[in-house]
Amino acid sequence: MAGITIEKIEKTFGATPVLREVSLKIADGEFLTLLGPSGCGKSTLLRILAGLEVQTAGSVAIGDRVVDGVRPKRRDVAMVFQSYALYPHMTVQDNMSVPLRMRRLTAWQRLPLLGRFLPGTKATAAEIERDVIRTAKALGIGHLLARKPGQLSGGQRQRVAVGRAMVRQPAVFLMDEPLSNLDAKLRVQMRAEIKELHNRLGVTFVYVTHDQSEAMTMSDRVAVMLDGELLQVAPPQEIYADPDDRRVAEFIGSPKINMLEAKLRDAALADAAGTSFTVAADAGPGTALTVGIRPEAFHLVETGGPNVLTGAVRLVEHMGSDLFVHLNVPGTEHPVVARLLAERAPQIELGQTLHLGVRPERLLIFAADGKRLRPQGHAGAKVLPIKERMQ
Repeated sequence: MAGITIEKIEKTFGATPVLREVSLKIADGEFLTLLGPSGCGKSTLLRILAGLEVQTAGSVAIGDRVVDGVRPKRRDVAMVFQSYALYPHMTVQDNMSVPLRMRRLTAWQRLPLLGRFLPGTKATAAEIERDVIRTAKALGIGHLLARKPGQLSGGQRQRVAVGRAMVRQPAVFLMDEPLSNLDAKLRVQMRAEIKELHNRLGVTFVYVTHDQSEAMTMSDRVAVMLDGELLQVAPPQEIYADPDDRRVAEFIGSPKINMLEAKLRDAALADAAGTSFTVAADAGPGTALTVGIRPEAFHLVETGGPNVLTGAVRLVEHMGSDLFVHLNVPGTEHPVVARLLAERAPQIELGQTLHLGVRPERLLIFAADGKRLRPQGHAGAKVLPIKERMQ
């Protein structure tokens, strides 16, 4: 097993910067997810870790060894690609055997005709077969070893790709959006299986995705990236409940966080959307702020007042146990969305006037530059060390 240290990695393609001084430490045995929209640089960073891309500046260390300039096969990492990258003409067993054959057999022993007669080839091939069969059984694909990729479902091909990486027993697993080609139901099943695999193996996983559900449910920590920058690295719940940046708050969460443009009246009150909110901001009166409110932070109240939004119902989405209620609130550019428990909400009709209250501690306040404003002495959510959280 091995941790990873990334120091001020930069990458440019021509005159276009893709990564901007990215620094990150990944603990030994940690499951870390690089999360961000397409084009943010997360896959490029993963390829640099694998040795498939060369950084423009900066350094990468795996364990205690700096691997800048080290060839991919010498880094002791295994990568699972988005496309799975299986050889279509080979059986599942042969696909899974490839990395072991390349590592354990010499070039002469790999020759199709002559190689089998060379000393040691037969014994090594038997060991490879045993390792492949054992790994395939652990992944539930032992009965598929004689099939070719074209005869497999998407989920089965995904397991084969994971098995091909797993059979090498690498120090680090690198996964580049491995579930993006699966349907929604299978994605839920496979992300649970990948997390269970990580718990069983105890090795370092670096996982790339644009899907926040995958990041939030699987990870020990999430690293949110945008435009080549690393915005925040924290456990999933902290990323959601205590974001450092407006861009992080807007990217994480479904439905999306409500953002209300406000002006500070004094050190304790900000005016927005026809009401006032209780805030704690170290700034002067008239300072422009943004008040962020998660949809589930709202609760129904009888009348308007401070920390209460009043508006007319524009749309109601029935989601089983929840209702997503869209309100037209005067002074807002977009409808405000509230997530209410269906059993606690009255029969809500279009056009009805609702009053939505929010407790001051649930408000997220951002400065004009997008940085989070916190009360003095705020230390953020308490987070256990990674090793403790994994026990």
